[in-house]
Amino acid sequence: MQRTEISKYGEFGLIKHLTEKFKNENESTLKGVGDDAAVLDFKDKKVLVTTDLLLEGVHFDLVYVPLRHLGYKAAIVNFSDIYAMNGQPKQITVSLGVSKRFSVEDLEELYAGIQLACKTYGVDLVGGDTSASLTGLTISITCIGEADNEKITYRNGAKPNDLICVSGNLGSAYMGLQLLEREKIVFSANSEAQPDFEGRDYILQRQLKPEARKDIVKSLAEKGIVPTAMMDISDGLSSELIHICTQSNVGCRVYEDKIPINYQAVVMAEELNMSIVTAALNGGEDYELLFTASMEDYEKILTLEDVGIVGHITKPELGLHLVGREGEEIELRAQGWNSLE
Repeated sequence: MQRTEISKYGEFGLIKHLTEKFKNENESTLKGVGDDAAVLDFKDKKVLVTTDLLLEGVHFDLVYVPLRHLGYKAAIVNFSDIYAMNGQPKQITVSLGVSKRFSVEDLEELYAGIQLACKTYGVDLVGGDTSASLTGLTISITCIGEADNEKITYRNGAKPNDLICVSGNLGSAYMGLQLLEREKIVFSANSEAQPDFEGRDYILQRQLKPEARKDIVKSLAEKGIVPTAMMDISDGLSSELIHICTQSNVGCRVYEDKIPINYQAVVMAEELNMSIVTAALNGGEDYELLFTASMEDYEKILTLEDVGIVGHITKPELGLHLVGREGEEIELRAQGWNSLE
């Protein structure tokens, strides 16, 4: 495979080379890549801004994460934050710290994944930066979005008796990570060993190529449902629920038998002698949407595809609890992954 040294292009030449295939799709993008700053026009919309930092060896392992998948995922996790505000992502900037270990072809793969994400979700690349790095690959993406004034959703609006809803299923991304880590250990002991991924395609996809739930935000709008609070599930259901309840000054009851779990994740957990419920509560990286909604929207929520009701909001003095299959109550604790620990 051809390997082109990054130094051949220089900083601005490299940016031009990596971004010239990106085409703007949004009217709000007046000026994208190529000037000192992007120019955006959102008129009467609320502007949303989020940023995410990914560090090699902390957030991703290139032993088993293809660069194209990494680029896609790096963009998706930012889109998901905008959808979690009941908004629409419109633009991103991408900044990289790159060591000499990487070639231009490597970065083309990374940007191919970013471009696919942008095309799939209708988002424009409007700028960024590149720099040399002594510690591997660093990716920083900032996403800019918009939301209607009356539909923007925060974390602090949940009220007693609201329904707690979750899209998709939980724990699959974490079990996909456990599978990859297991096969990495096998490979490190025997470089001739072939990874055993048969029948595990779904949980691998959830870890390596997650999707943001644009479809759920669209369905909520079509049904006329404005959530009272919403977050995306990046650090686990427990952690995100605690955020919502703390900021809304409420309690909650979540029912174990209502938590949506995929069959492949269950099988993987049994094989590794792990609790799939613990994975669903604390695993993270599912990028599903957790939202609360008024009881008045109950009938509408039942018609939403791929959304389940997992519990309800209570008064704050009742605390935050998981209700087990036998009716036992277990206090929810934030045990999701923390890169600073």
